[in-house]
Amino acid sequence: MGTYINIGNAGFQSARNGEYVDKSPLIAAVNEKLFTKLRFSCVSRCRRFGKSMAAEMLCAYYDQSCDSRHLFADLQIAGYPQFEKHLNKYPVIYVDMSDFVTRFRDETIVENMDNRIKADIQRDYPAVPVLDGDDLMDYLFRVVETTKQPFFFIIDEWDAICREFKEGTKAMDDYVNWLRRLFKSGRSSDVFAGAYLTGILPIKKYKTESALNNFTEYSMVEPRNMGQFFGFTKEEVRALAEKHGMDFDELEKWYDGYQIGDELSMFNPNSVMQALDSGRCRSYWASTGAFDAVAHYIQMNFEGLKDDVIRMLAGDRCSVDPTGFQNDMSIVRSKNDVLTVLIHLGYLSYNWREDECYIPNREVAGEMVNAVKATNWRNVADALDASKKLLQDTLDGDEEAVAQGVDAAHDEHTSILSYNNENSLACVLSIAYYYAKNDYVMHRELPTGRGFADIVLIPRKNVESPAIVLELKYNKDADAAIDQILRKQYPAKVAPYSDHLLLVGINYDKATKQHQCKIMKS
Repeated sequence: MGTYINIGNAGFQSARNGEYVDKSPLIAAVNEKLFTKLRFSCVSRCRRFGKSMAAEMLCAYYDQSCDSRHLFADLQIAGYPQFEKHLNKYPVIYVDMSDFVTRFRDETIVENMDNRIKADIQRDYPAVPVLDGDDLMDYLFRVVETTKQPFFFIIDEWDAICREFKEGTKAMDDYVNWLRRLFKSGRSSDVFAGAYLTGILPIKKYKTESALNNFTEYSMVEPRNMGQFFGFTKEEVRALAEKHGMDFDELEKWYDGYQIGDELSMFNPNSVMQALDSGRCRSYWASTGAFDAVAHYIQMNFEGLKDDVIRMLAGDRCSVDPTGFQNDMSIVRSKNDVLTVLIHLGYLSYNWREDECYIPNREVAGEMVNAVKATNWRNVADALDASKKLLQDTLDGDEEAVAQGVDAAHDEHTSILSYNNENSLACVLSIAYYYAKNDYVMHRELPTGRGFADIVLIPRKNVESPAIVLELKYNKDADAAIDQILRKQYPAKVAPYSDHLLLVGINYDKATKQHQCKIMKS
């Protein structure tokens, strides 16, 4: 067993020793591309979404140095026609690029990497000498000429170097040339049965447009047919919840919400497994990542960016065009670039049909709030902190305090839609009542028997607080808002709370720039 060549199946064995959700059909998708023009794949997704586990699974399946049949016998892939054809049939090169970034932090990184991989492979093929001047590709070509057996190459965290070194540095230039030499030379098709790269970012636009355009990219923005493998589906999480006695609704609230291609409801897999292990739902990103980096991006001075972040915290969706992003986190030139970075990092989800992005779930919303608090957006952070008091004032029926709280929220967010209509007021109130999302499901414009209720807060399971219906008015009065609520038929979701319900009317007077509030218990 080598360090980089034929490392065996221990990594995937470890995954199978614990709770494992069957993502083995990924192997069939990769098998279909072997020995074709599409044999080189780069599958990028955000951290903690199973990149390394997928790479270890492929290593265990293809690696000729081990017998992995027992690891796959009870998985879906065992029923596929080509399962036996490629099982443990290839010499596999497996490189974790983050390991090299940790060990070699200067311009010698690619030279060191090439020499170490080459030396390790040579130990497995002592009859094929390394000649003077050989780089890794020279040597691999002569090994394949001798053995007539092509390699399968796996690079985990392929973009670790790109995140450490900026474009134009020697290390980056060397790395792009190294990748091009391996995968875009005239010999690449002879040397490799296939290649599978994982990372956070796609690779197409690094260095030059044509550097590695022979790779098929699968990403959070464009997953193609790989979307089902990027996270856990609702059915998979429901089965896990039942098995472990967990509340599926809680898991859904915390970790669902990602749209990945045509997969409309995907869960963060690592967070789900952490919740199952600990027995409770909370943010498991807080200990792994990088809301300070997110803060760096969201406070960039691009017109409209701050308003879009506030809108998304309020539950809205925002337009985004991801096509101009250069797939380099150090090259961020527009609001669209910032939003696209956050999609790749998993802080936003992307609806490709509408070209819209949004915050997917409670876990991510909490981390986005942490990021906001780490920015110079003090007013936004203060408004979010004040939302706890506003909810309590509402439950206490303190109309004056609620009006003052909404006044303060308005003052902090006057730029949103110029604050000149009820939609603007609804957006600001969604932020003002942000804390309520801990205990309530917030609905905007929930249909009633006659029209819409502007904002409805439905208590979550095991929450004893009343449901809340907020009716918003502009240049009228709070009593008119209450009257309108009473004239409407309550939506079906509110009906069970007809005896435990707060009606809240809020009006904004443009002339006085003040809000009035009326609260009635039902």
